Amino acid sequence: GMLRRLASMLYESILLFAIAFLATWLFQFAAGTLRIEGWRVHVLQLFLLTVFALYFLWCWLRSGQTLAMKTWRIRLVSKRGHGKLAPAAALLRFACAVVLVPTTIGIFWAMVDRDRQFLHDRLAGSLLIPAG
Repeated sequence: GMLRRLASMLYESILLFAIAFLATWLFQFAAGTLRIEGWRVHVLQLFLLTVFALYFLWCWLRSGQTLAMKTWRIRLVSKRGHGKLAPAAALLRFACAVVLVPTTIGIFWAMVDRDRQFLHDRLAGSLLIPAG
């Protein structure tokens, strides 16, 4: 249901905060400074985006679940055949989610979608199902 998926997204945001905190600390250590200014801000943003992509892609491609999805018993599968998601589809889902989730467009889309799918799932050909 929608409430379970939204709760999973909230939990995921808490986990992403922790991942971002650790990744930023590592970046600062590698940069040799606590102050990230100028062009380094953009490098840090790109680094964080890469770390997030690696986290999601690794989880989705390995088991179809992030830690938050495991907690809320949700599994990500391919819409065709309910098998594992292909790497290209997982990358497309991540790219779409990066744009759509913060703007809440994908969430509002699910409220009017005939299958109650988030827009990034519809675009990537993925499906969230209850995990048994």
